[in-house]
Amino acid sequence: MSKYLSGAAVCALSLAFVTEAAATEWNASVWGKRRAFTEHVEKIAELVSEKTDGEFTINVSYGGLSKNTENLDGISIGAFEMAQFCAGYHADKNRVITVLELPFMGVENLEQEVAVSRAIYAHPAAAEEMAQWNAKLLMTSPMPQYNIVGTGEPRDELAEFEGMRVRATGGIGNAFESVGAVPTSVTSSEAFQAMESGVVDTVAFAQHAHLSFGTINEADWWTANLNPGTVNCPIVVNLDAYESLSDSEREALDGSVDEAIDHYLANYGELLKRWDTVLEEKGVEKVTISPEVIEEFRVTAGEPIQKKWIADMEAQGIPGQELYDLMVKTLADAKSGS
Repeated sequence: MSKYLSGAAVCALSLAFVTEAAATEWNASVWGKRRAFTEHVEKIAELVSEKTDGEFTINVSYGGLSKNTENLDGISIGAFEMAQFCAGYHADKNRVITVLELPFMGVENLEQEVAVSRAIYAHPAAAEEMAQWNAKLLMTSPMPQYNIVGTGEPRDELAEFEGMRVRATGGIGNAFESVGAVPTSVTSSEAFQAMESGVVDTVAFAQHAHLSFGTINEADWWTANLNPGTVNCPIVVNLDAYESLSDSEREALDGSVDEAIDHYLANYGELLKRWDTVLEEKGVEKVTISPEVIEEFRVTAGEPIQKKWIADMEAQGIPGQELYDLMVKTLADAKSGS
C-alpha cells in the first residue's frame, strides 16, 4: 500500500508541476499610479485571466520594471512582455505613429482618437517598424486633446506664448515652439516638480494626467479649448512572447482588446464629467481662448508642421503622405459615422 501511495503522490506532484509549467505569466510595465490612463491595461489583465481560468495572467507594474521612457527598449530585449509608452518619448524609434501626434488634426473626442489609432496601427509600415523592436502594437491609450495649466496671469493671446516654458512633447511641443514658446520634454512624473520649482511655467496634459501628477494643484488657470493635439501612447507586446502563446491564450488576449477599450472610454467619460467640479474645488480659473487666437495658432502651427512631417518621413523611406491621408480619411469617416 505504501508503494502504491508513493506512486500516487509522485503522479500528483508531476501533474501539479506540469499544470504550473503550462501556466503563462506576463509582466506589463506602466508608470505613475493606477488611473484613467491605465484602466484598459488593468481590464485586459482581468479579462485574460477570466477567459483562461487563471492559466494566463498579466501582472501590471507601475514603475517597478522600467522607466516610462525606456519601456520600448525593455520590450525589445524581452525584459517584460507588455508595456505602455508614448510616441513623443522617442520619436526616432516609432516614427510611423507620430502622425497621430501632429497638431491641429481635428480629432474631437476619444472615440475618434481610437478610430484613427487603430487605422494607423494596422498599417503595414507601423507593424514593420515595431517589429524592429520585437514589438507588436496591441491597443491605444486614447486621450483627449491636451490643454495647459499655468501659474500667474492666464496666457490667452498668442503673443503671450513667446518665451513661455511649457512641458510638452511630440507634435504639441513643436506647435508651441512654432509660436515662440520653449518646450521641454521632462517626463510626466517629473512635471509637477518642474512646475513647482519654476523650471516650466505651464504644463500640457490631458485631464487625467493633470490630476494624477498633481500639476492641477500648482495651477492658477487652465485652457478649456486650446486643443492643439494629443499624444499617442500605445500598449505593445513583445513579439516573441506573443507568438509563443497558445491559440487559446492569443484569442483571449486579442479578443479582449475591444472590451478593454470600451471600459477605458466609459471610465474616462466619468472623469470628464467631473472636470469642472475639480477646477472649482481647486480654485483653478477656466480660460476660454478666442476663436481668432485658436485660428492664428492653427495656421502657424498646424499645416506647416504637418507638411514638414510628411516630407521628413518620405525622406526616410516611410510613406508619410499615405499615413497622413489615411488618418484624415479615417477621421472624416468617424465624424460622418460611416
